[in-house]
Amino acid sequence: MGPLIGAIDEGTSSARFILFRAGTSEIVTSYQQPLTQIFPQEGWVEQDPMEILDAVNICIEKTIDQLISLGGSVNDICAIGITNQRESTIVWEKSTGKPLYNSIVWLDVRTSVTVDQLLDKIPNKTKNKNYLKPLCGLPLSPYFSAVKLRWLLDNVPKVKKAVASNNCLFGTIDTWLIWNLTGGINGGIHITDVTNASRTMLMNIDTLKWDPVLLNFFGVSNSILPKIRSSSEIYGNVSVGSLNGVPIAGCVGDQQGALLGQQCLLRGEAKATYGTGCFLLYNTGTVKINSSHGLITTVAYQLGSKSQAVYALEGSVAIAGAALNWLKDNMNLLSNFGEAQKIAEEADESGEVYFVPAFSGLYAPYWQQEARGVIVGITEDTDASHIIRATLEAVCYQTRDILEAMNKDYGSHLTSLQVDGGMTANSLLMQLQADLAGLTIAKPSMAESTALGAAMVAGHAVGNWDLSGPMNIPCDKWTPKISENERDMKYSKWKLAVEKAMGWDIV
Repeated sequence: MGPLIGAIDEGTSSARFILFRAGTSEIVTSYQQPLTQIFPQEGWVEQDPMEILDAVNICIEKTIDQLISLGGSVNDICAIGITNQRESTIVWEKSTGKPLYNSIVWLDVRTSVTVDQLLDKIPNKTKNKNYLKPLCGLPLSPYFSAVKLRWLLDNVPKVKKAVASNNCLFGTIDTWLIWNLTGGINGGIHITDVTNASRTMLMNIDTLKWDPVLLNFFGVSNSILPKIRSSSEIYGNVSVGSLNGVPIAGCVGDQQGALLGQQCLLRGEAKATYGTGCFLLYNTGTVKINSSHGLITTVAYQLGSKSQAVYALEGSVAIAGAALNWLKDNMNLLSNFGEAQKIAEEADESGEVYFVPAFSGLYAPYWQQEARGVIVGITEDTDASHIIRATLEAVCYQTRDILEAMNKDYGSHLTSLQVDGGMTANSLLMQLQADLAGLTIAKPSMAESTALGAAMVAGHAVGNWDLSGPMNIPCDKWTPKISENERDMKYSKWKLAVEKAMGWDIV
């Protein structure tokens, strides 16, 4: 049945293991396991690192069982790759392998005070959030791992104690999984790849190494950090479970994985992933572009230790699918996500309700942690359908915000955008995105773009995946149906709504 390439896809809401036929987008078999999110306080989002590890192991074993039932064998699997939720931060004991605290998830905002404290360290008290951007490509924000790690060092005594006794290891989810899968306390490999490292605020975006200036600024010891490797090389072999002996040969952050899986391998190509949040990456090739319009510079991938890194401009939206969760769980306007399209289609378009879901601030291009959600344009005729439609439109407007910034930074307007993620099942959302952004939306028929990207880099490392040619995956497409004038009028009202969302959390 082989050769097969496996992909561990560890996301915010679930983990899965997928087996691809090498060099193709064909899925042989897969298994998915849901993950629990923990909300200790308002704005805090955590996950149990052991549950994440257990879920990944369950997915692997169930998938292998299915493979065997199909007549295949573990021997058909020549490598596995890992893709993961980025920024989410774990610290654990080197001697026992036990987590010292729950994983602090990427969208957690408890570190807002930490950000303020770090801003006070900036010379001349300028409180410039972009002070470190020339080094790491990122603004100071609760989003990134170094700020979460600083909070752990300041607020969890056993973390500080473990660091002092040289018994602490830090990592994003990829690092935690690779360390455990390669042996844990019995020789586990402590590494990350350049894409995940580029989300920590600790890696120099040019040298692709941990930067002493950044480490000093955040007060982080180099001794707890993993080694940085390329996205496509053999790191070591799995030493536990059914995959024992199979090489781990690829690692890439989930959004970069989707960029690869969407075949955006050429400069000027872009993709958007619609999930809990929304993430738009624009391939800028080996040229690093420093955004002056609120975007971040990130590493897209590095295909081997001797290859040049490929960079991307990225815009991140904190709340996309999470806003539908809010409508369902908090407001009881939906009983399930499948209802959103049907109900939104019933809305009278003249309602013109605008919803800015800044539940815990706004990410790109605003980077305003003090922003809070607002709904404007309500009249006595407003009903649930208008609110639900406004929620879908909010995802599209936030995406346009990022596209506008990318156009300014890169100087070239996209005509087509590749899309993936759970929300793309909503065809109304896809049409709204085409209308409100004024470009063609292309959705591949194979939905697992993120996992495919992880399989691609792993297969490439072991010589079983040629990345030089397209896979020709069929796409569904949506084109704009409204005029440019109507599109721009709607967008101008969205910008007014965003202004009203600003500054609500300032005391």
